[in-house]
Order: sequence, then C-alpha cells, then structure tokens
Amino acid sequence: MTSPLFRGRPRRAGPHLAVRVAHAALGGAAGFVWLVLPGMTPPADAPVAIITPSPAGGTVGTAAATDATDGDETSGADLVLPVTVVGAAGALAGYGYVRRRRRARSRTAPGAGRPGAPRAADAEAAAPAHGDGEAAAPGHGGGEAAAAGHGGGEGDGDGVPGLVDAENRLLAAREELAFAEARGGPEAVAPWTRAVRDAEAELASAYAMRQRYDEGVPADAAERRHVLAGIAGRCQEVVRTLDAGSAPWSVQAAQLTEALEVAEARFRELTARTPAVEATLSALHARYAPAALDAVTGYPELAKDRLVLATTELNGARQASDLGRPTEATGHLRAAEGAIARAGVFLAETDRLARDLTEAARLVPAALTGAEAELAAHRAPAPPGGAPHAAPLLPHADAVLAAVRAEVTSGRPYDPLELLRRVVRATEPLSAGESGVLAAAAHLAAADSLAAAEAFLATHREGVRVTARTCLAEARRLFARGNAVTQADRVRADDLAREARASAEQDVRLRGHQSAGAQQRPDGQMA
Repeated sequence: MTSPLFRGRPRRAGPHLAVRVAHAALGGAAGFVWLVLPGMTPPADAPVAIITPSPAGGTVGTAAATDATDGDETSGADLVLPVTVVGAAGALAGYGYVRRRRRARSRTAPGAGRPGAPRAADAEAAAPAHGDGEAAAPGHGGGEAAAAGHGGGEGDGDGVPGLVDAENRLLAAREELAFAEARGGPEAVAPWTRAVRDAEAELASAYAMRQRYDEGVPADAAERRHVLAGIAGRCQEVVRTLDAGSAPWSVQAAQLTEALEVAEARFRELTARTPAVEATLSALHARYAPAALDAVTGYPELAKDRLVLATTELNGARQASDLGRPTEATGHLRAAEGAIARAGVFLAETDRLARDLTEAARLVPAALTGAEAELAAHRAPAPPGGAPHAAPLLPHADAVLAAVRAEVTSGRPYDPLELLRRVVRATEPLSAGESGVLAAAAHLAAADSLAAAEAFLATHREGVRVTARTCLAEARRLFARGNAVTQADRVRADDLAREARASAEQDVRLRGHQSAGAQQRPDGQMA
C-alpha cells in the first residue's frame, strides 16, 4: 500500500531518463564504430594467391586464396545484423525520450479536478497558516489519533488547516466518553461532557468560517489568510480542549479490568441485537422501494465486521493485561471500543431509518391534503392592490401532487421519505411553512438526511474529506436555528445533508482501502 505521504508526489523521472538515453546512444555509437572500422581498414599483409599448374594444364588457386575471399564476404555480411540492431535501439530510445517529454509537458498536476480540490489562489493564501493548523495534532492519547491524522492531511490539502483532524478527534472523544460514562455514570464524567460540548461549539464556528471562505467572503487575499489562520486557531483549541478534558478520564492500569468488562458487555449486547436488526432490514425491503433503504444497505454486515474486529482486540487486551503490559492492553482496548462504537452506529442507524420510514408513510396522506389546501389558497385572484398570486407555479405543483398520489395508490412499494420531499419542494415557494403538516414533513426529511450523513461520517471518517464535512456542518447550522428556522431552511438543510452524504461516499470510494468502516488502530495499522 502506498503511503499517503508519497501518493501524490510527482515522479522525477525526466533527468534520469535523459541520462539513460544519452548512455544508450553513446554505447550504440561506440559499438557501431567498433564493428565498422575493422571492416573499412584493409589488413597490412593481404594474402597473395599462389598459382600452381594443374594436371590438365590450367591453373588452380590454393586453398588460402579461396578462404581469404570467402572470409571477406562473410565479415561484411556479419556486420549487417549488429548495425541494424544498434540503430533500431537508438531510434527507439530517442522516440521514447521525446514521447515522455511531451507527456510530461501536457500532464496535469496530481489531484487536479478532484472534488474539493483547492483553487490556486486559495492554496496560495493557505500556505502561511498551514503549519499552525497541525501544531496541536500530536499528543492525543486516544486510539483514533493516528486515524485522525490521516484525514487531517487531506483537509490541509484543501487549504483548510486542521479541520478534518479536529473533527476526527471530536468523534473519537464522543466514543471514549460513552464508555467512560458507562463505567462511572454521567455525574462522574460531567467535566469531560462539558469539554466535548465546548469543542463542538469551537468546531461549529470553524466550519462556519470555512463556509463563508468557500463562498468567497472575504475577497481580499490578506483577509482570506487571516480567516485561514482563525480556522487553524479554533481547530487547535478543539484539540486542546479535548485533550485537557479527557486526561482525567483516560483508562489507567488499575481500571483495565473494569473497562474491559464494560466493553465486553456492550459487545455482547450488540452481538445479540444484530439478528433482530437484520430481520428489520429484511422486512423493510419487503415493504418499501429499494431506493428507500440505500442509506443502510449492508449495515448489519458492516456491524458484524466491526464486532469481529472487536473480538480480536478484546482478546489482545486481555492477554496483554495478563502479561503485565498495561500500555499495550490499553491500546487494544481503545481499538475494541472504537470498533464496538461503530458497530452500534450501524445497527442504530438501521433502526432509526425504520422508524423514519414508518412515520413518513403515515405522514404522506396528510402532507398531500395540506399541500392541496395551500394551493387552493393561491388559486383565488389576488385582491386589488394586493400581492400577485402564484398562478405560474400552480401547474407544476399540481402535477407533482398528482404523481405522488398516483404512486401512493398504485399498490407498489415506494419511498415515503422521498415522496414527502417531493411534496415539500413543490409547495415550498407557495407556503409559509412555519408550522403545520408541511413543516413537519420538511423537518422529518431533513432530520433523516442529517442523521444518515452524520452516521456515515462517524463510521467512515478516515476517508472523508473536508468538503463533505463543511457541507454537513452548514446543514446542521441551518437545521439547529430553533424557532428561527424557516421552510426554506429545512429544505436547504435537507439538500446539503444529502449532498454531504454523496460527497463522503465518493471520498470513501476513492480510498477503497478505508471503505466499509475501516479504522486505524493505535499502532497505526488499518483494521
């Protein structure tokens, strides 16, 4: 496997190739001279034919004269093949060199055109602040530290120092906090809980700055460098807060036995729950359209994979603890906790989608009725001096509602969440949508998209770049505005969350060795 440090580094084959071609040409020329010069220089003592009388009265040349003549003809013929080979080799070497030079001149830079690739001006602006964003990267004691570092390099490549690393640290801290709370209770870990919340607020601010930066605000190059420096500073604060908050609650040697028992209990719980989740998913496939279940297809199998890994790590932790190697045991324990946490996300996400689909199927008829009521209010002519009515939008909305109603009554499996989205989008330009059934439908659709994207990020975070994360953070911001959220905000949050999930999936596909929820162990090896 190629190291990420060298994966994008350009090869410097140009000078070496030129030297090799020059050596080949020189060798070919020397060989040609060596072969040809002896044939062009006549020998100093040419043999003289000796004529002897023959019995018949003629003269016959001796064998020496005949052999000399044959030898001259043979040596000339023998030169043809070596000269041809040397000439062909030289021609091929020259052709290869010229072709390689042309290809090098026309080749684009590695990574050009990839989703989320930085603009040249932004990358230049990011350069001064780049080092600051990673200053606090080392030092985290959790098992995901090395994994977070991998993503951090990708984030920095996007001109955003430290964002990916900081979020990966936060996701890992949440996992550790859950196990620490199971050991000591909520009151015992209250300071760590506050530290995690403070880190979440800092990270949200950093992503808001990144969102404005991507939108071109500010436009001045110097100010943009200041924005990047501010993002880097907030990311450093996230890491510092998490490190300070988690230090008192990290597993010590004396707590290994208790921590292992808690992890093993959670492991047994998830193992027993997996068959029920598989049955739930099978029932969903029988009831809804396949597209409705794309977000969780394969999740029970991924949960099993993580539980198998957890078994290995728990056994390693037990063995290291019995041999008196607490540091090694703690590393195995943290890897096991991470695998168990991801298995829990896979199973919980399947159950969550089942609940959302059931609620959406119940809400679709009411949403259709509410949408038709909204359209009816716009069919009446506008009063004199009043705002113009929305007649131009009505035909499209009517067509969408008719198609949705036909799909619901067709008797075929359908995706109720997608039908809700279609109803909401058809009526959103015409509806205030601050309350009522359409607002509830938009809220459910956006909440489903956010949950699906966040679960994917939590379980595949080593392979997800900063572009998808920024999109998801903006969706969270719009969705969490409380009473100030509008119908347009809900629709926009839903769109952003779905876009973030699609972008994250593409990132993971481009990093096949980290797909399927793979994670990095404390020793740096992929699990």
